[in-house]
Amino acid sequence: MSEPSKTSWDPNAGLTLFGRKPALEALLDPSLTIHCLHLADSNRPAGIIAQITAEAERRGAEIRYHDRLALSHISKNGRQDQGVALDVVCPQFTSLSTFLDRSSAPQRVLALDGVTNPQNVGMIIRSAVAAGIDGILYPKRGIASMGPLVIKASAGNLFKAPIIRCETVVEALEKLRSHGYRVAALEANGEQSLFELNVEGSMVCVLGGETEGISPAVQALVDSRLSIPMAHGVESLNVAVTAALVAFHIKKPPA
Repeated sequence: MSEPSKTSWDPNAGLTLFGRKPALEALLDPSLTIHCLHLADSNRPAGIIAQITAEAERRGAEIRYHDRLALSHISKNGRQDQGVALDVVCPQFTSLSTFLDRSSAPQRVLALDGVTNPQNVGMIIRSAVAAGIDGILYPKRGIASMGPLVIKASAGNLFKAPIIRCETVVEALEKLRSHGYRVAALEANGEQSLFELNVEGSMVCVLGGETEGISPAVQALVDSRLSIPMAHGVESLNVAVTAALVAFHIKKPPA
């Protein structure tokens, strides 16, 4: 895949990885487009650092050197970046405003409200991509960051996921509602079965955190409260399992 020109980095257009092994794995993946490799100038130019540098040069990626403080601002994780950060272009990543501007047909979106376990987030992303979900609202805070654990749990599908960057879930839901989206939330005691939901039109389904569930601020914006019927006294499902059921249900063609 061809490399992008050396222009300024738009954080809405991709993902900045950190860590030596994740960076090398990304550089070795021919399906990924690399924007820039960032290295701490204190790294010893040997071993895996030499491999990373050589692979970036082979791919024609820009290489920039920084002091450790500057690099930590880029990686957003100075304790774990190991002196390496890598900007990867993700074509399906976008901002909320751009998503709304280019959307015409009915869209089906998932929103993550306080889902902090990276394994769960990664598995949700994998299911959403498999189901063909049109967008995944990903706020800047209150959710697991897009680090190595999320990438691994997504089986690499994060790079091609339709991630919609937003400041907060509440702000994004308000904007989506103003554009005609219905908002549904999955709750243990939701009054309507997920499988009775009318899936026509544009909608967003909210998945709450593992322990706290849907936040009160998001609750105030919900139009439908959904639950998944369960047998044998089972009270709840893991949020990633719930997300898979939701994703495949709301993307099915209307009856």
